[in-house]
Amino acid sequence: MTAQAAESLLLDGQEVYLCETPLNAYFALTGLAPQFQVETTACWRGYIGSWEIKDSRLYLIDIGGSYEDGSPITLESLFPGFPHRVFAHWYSGTLRVPQGELLKYRHMGWASTFERDLLIDVEDGVVKGMQVQQNQEPGTGEDE
Repeated sequence: MTAQAAESLLLDGQEVYLCETPLNAYFALTGLAPQFQVETTACWRGYIGSWEIKDSRLYLIDIGGSYEDGSPITLESLFPGFPHRVFAHWYSGTLRVPQGELLKYRHMGWASTFERDLLIDVEDGVVKGMQVQQNQEPGTGEDE
């Protein structure tokens, strides 16, 4: 699989990138399976979401891409009545935000290794904690 285009996250006024797709949890929960137009192998999901953490809550604030019929994906089309932001109450999990230098590139999903990962624990759309994980270049650890 080709390395995938990252979703963006506005965190403390700074744009960072996610190695996670929180919107997929919504599709799984609701059983919705919109058909998106795949325009590149670097984005098999067919869309790119923009997210924000504000007041310890995760919000979807924008989405780009097209439906299979060529019409643009918008927040309003996915979430009628919510044209500007949607509270991600459906998402529970860990958001991974890579930081620092790229240590090892892997041409597969989000498998590349960076110096650090900011791990953001989210439960029902609410941030419960954050921690930084230091990473080693693959093949340099004691267990290998």
